[in-house]
Amino acid sequence: MSEELARIAAALERMSPPPLPAPDFAAADAFVWHVEPDRLSPVARVSKVDLSLLVGVDRSRDTLLDNTRQFARGLPANNALLWGARGMGKSSLVKAVHAQVLAEGLPLKMVELQREDLPSVARLLNLLRSSQARFVLFCDDLSFSHDDQHYKSLKAVLDGGIEGRPDNVVFYATSNRRHLMPRDMIENERSSGISPSEAVEEKVSLSDRFGLWLGFHPCSQDEYLAMIRGYCAHFGITLPEATLRAEAIEWQATRGARSGRVAWQYVTDLAGRTGVPLT
Repeated sequence: MSEELARIAAALERMSPPPLPAPDFAAADAFVWHVEPDRLSPVARVSKVDLSLLVGVDRSRDTLLDNTRQFARGLPANNALLWGARGMGKSSLVKAVHAQVLAEGLPLKMVELQREDLPSVARLLNLLRSSQARFVLFCDDLSFSHDDQHYKSLKAVLDGGIEGRPDNVVFYATSNRRHLMPRDMIENERSSGISPSEAVEEKVSLSDRFGLWLGFHPCSQDEYLAMIRGYCAHFGITLPEATLRAEAIEWQATRGARSGRVAWQYVTDLAGRTGVPLT
């Protein structure tokens, strides 16, 4: 009988494990949130680029940096949605701003949250709420499909439930979509919903809960070449200007697009061919 009770107790503990001890937030400046079981894993080295290397996003850079500085100093700050063209440095800007604020001596932690783990966000907020540190909660490539209910969990982060969003947490998200929902989903709601306007409003109002909307748009050829020149100067890659320009234009032509990501991919290839490490 005692063995059966022990097995039942073990099964119940697996189904509903005891709360994990509070994480050691002094272990790192950045963490990744995992579930099953809930845990915050410290990140020893954040993959980032220097803020000065992000070209063509000056206004968004300055706005997000000022907002983050305010927050790190304990002052009011807004949640931010960075939306727009792919490969234009949205997630790179969030990580670069975090690094810049740390370099200025301001205390700030960053926690990365996957979109799939949004239903667990209330448990994460409870962990962060109990800390004296200040956190940027970061969700990269955030978007929702027509049958996705995760956006309801996100409202708890942006507006807070009965407890409210913790004062020591601000939420930054990146997305290719301004309203976080696909256009065909919004149009379908308008054409087929019983109360079309209400159905649409419920979904697109999610983006309204971000105090800052920072738009990222496709770059011009001059901006694309300026990105490449900046990378080359930073890493000490030398190539005649005419050759660099011709290669860079050919590189973007083969990919059918210009962006910061395409510029970085060309520089990576160039650095490999010329034997220059990107460190």
